[in-house]
Amino acid sequence: MWTINRYTTFKQLGDGTYGSVLLGRSNETGELVAIKRMKRKFHSWDECLNLREVKSLKKLNHVNVVKLKEVVRENDHLYFVFEYMKENLFQLMKEREEKMFSEHEIRNILFQVLSGLAFVHKHGYFHRDMKPENLLCMGPELVKIADFGLAREIRSQPPYTDYVSTRWYRAPEVLLKSSSYSSPIDMWAVGCIMAELYTLRPLFPGNSEVDEIFKICQVLGTPYKSDWPEGFNLATSTNFRFPKCDPSNLRSLIPNASDEAIALMNDMLQWDPERRPKCSCFIFIVCDVFFFFFFLPIPRHLISFNFNSRQPHMGSRPQG
Repeated sequence: MWTINRYTTFKQLGDGTYGSVLLGRSNETGELVAIKRMKRKFHSWDECLNLREVKSLKKLNHVNVVKLKEVVRENDHLYFVFEYMKENLFQLMKEREEKMFSEHEIRNILFQVLSGLAFVHKHGYFHRDMKPENLLCMGPELVKIADFGLAREIRSQPPYTDYVSTRWYRAPEVLLKSSSYSSPIDMWAVGCIMAELYTLRPLFPGNSEVDEIFKICQVLGTPYKSDWPEGFNLATSTNFRFPKCDPSNLRSLIPNASDEAIALMNDMLQWDPERRPKCSCFIFIVCDVFFFFFFLPIPRHLISFNFNSRQPHMGSRPQG
C-alpha cells in the first residue's frame, strides 16, 4: 500500500499501462475515494499539468463523467484522487450470471453513457478507449465514463501513434491504420457495448487485428467500395483485402433487443465513420425518435428513459 498525505489506502482496485488504482479514504472526511498513482515519476508540476488526463478532466464536470477531486504530487509520484465507484460495467455484466439485463436497464445505461460522451465531445475531446472496463457504475442506476489517459482533443493534429482502445471495441478505421480518425471511433465502441449489454458477450471478439476485421465482416457483411471509399484506400495502402462475407442480421444475433434498439446499433456500427451519428445529435435528435424521457426519483441519478416495446425474453448467460 502507498502512503499519501491526507489519505489512507486499502486494497488495489486495478492496474493498467500507465498507473495502478487503490481504494482509499480521506483522513479528514472519511469519504471513500479511488486513488490512481502514475507509474512514471514527475519532477515538476509543469510535467503534471501537461498530462492529457489532467487537462481533459479539469474541463469535464458532468454527472456521467467520473469526478477528479484533486491531484497530489508527493516524492515525485503523481496521484489522481477520484470519486469512488463500486465497480465497472464489465464486472456488473459478469455478476449477472444467467440473468440478462432488462431492456429498461440497458436504455438507462446507454443514455447515461451517451450523455457523458456527448459532453466530452462537445468540450472538444474524444475518449479513444471506450470499453466496459472504463465505464464505472453504482449498479445500472448510475454510470460514469472514466480513464481519460488516451483522450485527445478533437482539434489536435494526427497522426496518433500510441495504442488505441481494446481490440474488441476498435473501429474499422483504426484497425486499418488510419492516421486521421476522430470522435466517431467512440460511437463505434458504444455500439459494440450496447450489443454486449443484451448478450453479455462481445459482439466482435477478434484474437488479432486481422481477425477483428473478419469478425466485423461476419456480422456487417463485406463493405462495398461505395459504402466506404476511404476504407478501401486504407486497405489498399496496407495490402489488405476484405474477406468475402454475407451480412448476419443483428436481429438473429440479438433476439432480445427491440426493433428500435437494433436500429440504434445499426446506426452506430457503420463502416464509414462519416455515416455514424454525432453523439450530440444522437442524444437530442436521433434518440427523440426512439426514446421517451421521463424523470424518476432515484438517488444519484438524474434521468432515466423508456420507449414502448416488448420485454426481452430471458436467456442463459454465455460461459467463458
